Amino acid sequence: MKLKEWIGAVKIEMFYSKEDILTMYFNTVDFGNNTFGIKTAARVYFGVTPAELKPQQVAMLVGMLKAPTTYNPLRNPVRCKKRRNVVLKIMQREKIITARAFDSLSVLPLGLHYKDEDLSYGQAPYFRMAVANAIDDWCKDNKLDLYTSGLKIYTTLDTRMQQYAEEAVKEQMTLLQREFNRQWGTENPWRDASYREIPGFLRSNALESEHYKILRKKTGNQDSALALMEKPVPMTLYHLRKGAVDTLLSPMDSIAYCLRLLRTGFVALEPANRYVRAWVGDIDFRFFKYDHVSQSQRQPGSTFKLFDYAAALASGIGPCDMRTDQYIEWKYVENGQNKVWRPHNVNGVFYNIPVSLRSAFTNSINSIAVTLAREVGIEKVIEYAYRLGIRTKLDIVPSVSLGSGEVTLLDLVNSYASVVADGMYEAPVLVTRIEDKNGKVLWRYKPARTQAIDYETAFLLQELLKAGLKERGSTVQNLWKYNIFKDGTEYGGKTGTSSNHSDCWFVGVSPKLVGGSWVGGEKRSIHFRPGTKIGEGGHAALPIFGMFMEKVMKDKSLKEYRQKFPEPKQKISKNYNCVTSIPDSLLRSADTVNETDTIIEKLP
Repeated sequence: MKLKEWIGAVKIEMFYSKEDILTMYFNTVDFGNNTFGIKTAARVYFGVTPAELKPQQVAMLVGMLKAPTTYNPLRNPVRCKKRRNVVLKIMQREKIITARAFDSLSVLPLGLHYKDEDLSYGQAPYFRMAVANAIDDWCKDNKLDLYTSGLKIYTTLDTRMQQYAEEAVKEQMTLLQREFNRQWGTENPWRDASYREIPGFLRSNALESEHYKILRKKTGNQDSALALMEKPVPMTLYHLRKGAVDTLLSPMDSIAYCLRLLRTGFVALEPANRYVRAWVGDIDFRFFKYDHVSQSQRQPGSTFKLFDYAAALASGIGPCDMRTDQYIEWKYVENGQNKVWRPHNVNGVFYNIPVSLRSAFTNSINSIAVTLAREVGIEKVIEYAYRLGIRTKLDIVPSVSLGSGEVTLLDLVNSYASVVADGMYEAPVLVTRIEDKNGKVLWRYKPARTQAIDYETAFLLQELLKAGLKERGSTVQNLWKYNIFKDGTEYGGKTGTSSNHSDCWFVGVSPKLVGGSWVGGEKRSIHFRPGTKIGEGGHAALPIFGMFMEKVMKDKSLKEYRQKFPEPKQKISKNYNCVTSIPDSLLRSADTVNETDTIIEKLP
């Protein structure tokens, strides 16, 4: 073993300076109590950064390294203090501190401000939680503990892009929340399908809260517990600008306050290898642990139309083929009952004119998406959703064609990435390799890719997504507001808004990066006010992608993401460059009209 260590030491010193070696050591060494690295140790034991450590604190941490268990300051404080003073004496001998300083520092107590490591501290807490969940089974199968085995986990996250994503989310959600509060004023935003306030909504949510359950168990009856829920108590709440504020508020009022907060999720990944580069699961991990990237399942609205068109194009229909924007009635059987579905366009008007599929996609015309789904069969649409990356169960009902099913943001963004990757599917990648504490590779990521759809279908879908920035009236036109077209970088995308403005979506694509965002309330019955642009995917969710890409494009160290879509790799059999087929007078402008909505009506 010693011989191996000598050889290893020689090799390390051939490639690294003493400073580099010391830096790597301090960033990974075990300081006991499940604490690895000097940054974590300084925070856990003293609540400071390494730069803020005092000489006696430095001495204690360095002294622990000889034997973290023997000199553990929590279990063996006397030994720890003696060891600290040995290090202080060495510091005096090396003239780092004076003899007078040694005399005063050696009599001081350890002065611990111990606090267990908080996962909400630092960058990308939602991503870190997702990584932990992703490798949990692997750790169990290999009899390893994620937190105590000293594992080195190499992830795909890009810290630059993660910072830009967090900044973009904060900027947009701050603006959006102010507008949401202004819209509703003193009224409550929890509404039914007719926008009437839901009676008893706050009480029912209070009865589901953990605080109420504790009070219920403590008092023994509901009335007493509810009475205590109305009594003000000290608490810490999330605040838009300040992050965390201490206040005095009743638990019932705090529930009402939190229900009024808009929630969000954003994720960006590379389509070529599916490396996840940025991941923001909500507005603040310290207060809201639920992840709206991978855990939350919501109705995707018009973003689901990608799969309608994928099934249609794969069946031989072309982007320049025409379909009529007209009233449609779809009769079907569900659970043995005869039903009729009558979907609407956003303004309830059908123009009864032929429209190219390219224009219908960019203007998000419901009637034509439904017509295509009925032509190819709803089973085919669902099949292509699964092929491209959706992993939640979708019911075989016509309304799925307009996004009535539930999906996760991660699956939706990855599905769009499959299109950009010329039809190649691969699961999102969070971890590239795992090493033990000695650097031995225990697991390494191996690509597992499948051809989900043929190249021509993928290419034509890319053209439809890009057309959103070219077609007049498209909701994707809002991307032109952002300075993201560096060196001719090209984009495409699709917006989505679910019924009653509960969920706002946007998925943006570029050759090297695909990103998507969701915005909505904690509960589906929390809506934006009807008739306002702010409650559309193009105005609520798209800006997060726009702000994010603006920061990415500005960063010269990320120039590799400035690219145009490549020319077709093979001859494309269908025309895809048809001009806008909707008269200007009938265009659904993204600036003046709500985005096409998913309106579901089921009658016996």
